[in-house]
Amino acid sequence: MEAGLVLPGASRADPDAPFGIEFPIGYDMPPREFPPVLTRLLLATTNIASDLEIETVILLSDLVLDFPAVQEQLTPLRLIVSSHLPDVQQAAVDSGVPLVPILDEPQTRQVQVSQALLEAIADDFLQTGARVIVLYAGYERENVDTLSVINLSEHLAKLTSRDLQRLETQVPLRTLRRAVDLAVEIGRDGREGRPVGTLFVVGHHTKVLEMSHEQVHDPFKGYPKKERMISSARVRESVKELAQIDGAFIISADGCVMAAGRILDAPAEELTLSKGLGSRHWAAAAISKATKAVAIAVSESTGTVRLFQNGMVVLRIEPMDQAMKWFDVDTEPPASE
Repeated sequence: MEAGLVLPGASRADPDAPFGIEFPIGYDMPPREFPPVLTRLLLATTNIASDLEIETVILLSDLVLDFPAVQEQLTPLRLIVSSHLPDVQQAAVDSGVPLVPILDEPQTRQVQVSQALLEAIADDFLQTGARVIVLYAGYERENVDTLSVINLSEHLAKLTSRDLQRLETQVPLRTLRRAVDLAVEIGRDGREGRPVGTLFVVGHHTKVLEMSHEQVHDPFKGYPKKERMISSARVRESVKELAQIDGAFIISADGCVMAAGRILDAPAEELTLSKGLGSRHWAAAAISKATKAVAIAVSESTGTVRLFQNGMVVLRIEPMDQAMKWFDVDTEPPASE
């Protein structure tokens, strides 16, 4: 937000207000159960949210605050509290304010904000095409002093590469990225105007093939390896077309399509999945638990892409109106076998 912002109807200056905000005549400051900077920031939030038609605010908090009082100041906006601290989480739960827990590990504030957004989407608090305001302490832990307006459809496109790098897998990042890109395209666009669901199993293909059987005649069988690489635009188009058939695509760690239309035989034992996920997701969870492969399931009904590792969903990507964009960062990808 730019310095010198004057809120609508303002006529009385507060010299201590951040950003040069002026408050309307007759405005009474609320009881100070939380820091005064936050009080003024909440007022700015309600005005910005009104101008931009934003409905939800995420408060990334490192301190136990009077969360009902914060919600009251933000009315009619919806408040979501996010934190990695147990006492803050408990205070939010006790006050009845929606909570989005984040991992308790050393993170930059930017990474924490990104994680809070992903978790809020996963918990169905946010939709991927929405805009949201995030409040957080950018400079001092004791003071929530920063306001960010985030367009989720643009922000999520920047997350996935980093999140893939954090997966504990021996599948090379380049292969995983290409498979995820392909899955996202299928989830977003379908095929010939119709929604399509499919399943990719990436890495440890020998074991995966042993734990699966042929459902239809394999359309990739007999082709040279160089003509089965998902780095090829022609192969990707073939995969999109064949995604309409039953069964999974088996992809090697180096990106070669080893088989298509495979029925996975891994036992679905000791697995826990969210309600509403069908047989494709159970098969993905089972094969990822029985092998060291990463399974990527595309939901036919929603286009949502879920990555499974060791029987659990480790990353969820919602369909977007625009293509995914990859942003390389300065970290080493997982080592290949």
